[in-house]
Amino acid sequence: MDELGTRLARVVSLADFEPLARLVMDPAAFDYVAGGAWDELTLAENYAAWRRRRLRPRVLVDVSQVDASTTMLGQPTSLPLAIAPMAAEGLAHPDAEVAVARAAANAGVPFILSTMSSRPMEEVAAGAPDGVRWFQLYTQVDPGRSRELVQRAEVAGYSAIVVTVDLPVLGYRERDRRSGFDLVGPHGNFADPEAVATHAGGIHAPGLGDGFARIEEDILTGLAWDDLATIRSWSSLPLVVKGIMTGEDARLAAEHSVDGIVVSNHGARQLDRVAAPLDVLEEVVAAVDGRAEVWVDGGVRRGLDLAIARALGARGVLIGRPFFWALAAGGQAAVERALAILREEFEITLALLGTPTPDAIGPAHVARAAVASGDEDTTPTSPVQGR
Repeated sequence: MDELGTRLARVVSLADFEPLARLVMDPAAFDYVAGGAWDELTLAENYAAWRRRRLRPRVLVDVSQVDASTTMLGQPTSLPLAIAPMAAEGLAHPDAEVAVARAAANAGVPFILSTMSSRPMEEVAAGAPDGVRWFQLYTQVDPGRSRELVQRAEVAGYSAIVVTVDLPVLGYRERDRRSGFDLVGPHGNFADPEAVATHAGGIHAPGLGDGFARIEEDILTGLAWDDLATIRSWSSLPLVVKGIMTGEDARLAAEHSVDGIVVSNHGARQLDRVAAPLDVLEEVVAAVDGRAEVWVDGGVRRGLDLAIARALGARGVLIGRPFFWALAAGGQAAVERALAILREEFEITLALLGTPTPDAIGPAHVARAAVASGDEDTTPTSPVQGR
């Protein structure tokens, strides 16, 4: 076994990748990925929310055959998860999104490519031609540019469009302001492919390389509900909206005939002091009432969390930062190791929970943890009525 293999063999949880990534990444770039907005209260809540739930196992159930596979958007996945879109994965490793997409394809889970990826979508598609790939869209001020991105994605074999709706402006991110970090240049989808030069820090992309200020100038701040129909008209692909955090908006999304909804606060990188996505999941599921698939992200770190998400009505979860850390720690092999850990954890969870498949998990398999005396449980207990 080589040095990388030996190091990865000692990794036994997703949490083990983060300190390894810190050792090899530029400190400012590490903080850009790790950090949240303002006081990072919501960042902490995203993780804590999963730990406030308790599983309710059933016994004397035949779990001699456990099958963790399911579907998301009707497309097969070996686990109820997809790899979340993350900008500038070249900050972690020279192979960037290509390595993550290959690892996802080998593991049989969907991979979502960010608009702000380090590598162009066509290169990522060519690197993982057999995987399920979806494209995340930041709508641009120039609608022609947005349309071009969507149509390029469809031609390149991406099979869904995931529109981020919670970034009209960038959140107040103190870590980046203190470090002076600026996301300059790693925007492969806006580069002439022949002019893209890769390096450990990402990609220099002519035409969109002036950092965060330029990103804010180019991303459309006036995106409205009626624009979803226009985006849908640009392709034949399913449409998912990412960044829904209330029952009111979930109901509107369903009324606008989206195919999927991601309950997400953007990794706690936008508005601080909002709820953790898990804590509003039931509200969103109730508002959608089966009219669209519901996924959830934010702080997912264990196979146990996948079971909790399914019990509360999510079809699947999105996971981001742990795969970024794995990529930094060891490229494609480390991302594959992270996925293997999640698979083992989830399969053990299914067996011990008495649920041989994800579809066997229901609301009766999860409960809230008891709240200590003097503590206030602010988690919603019923859907918000009205819009």
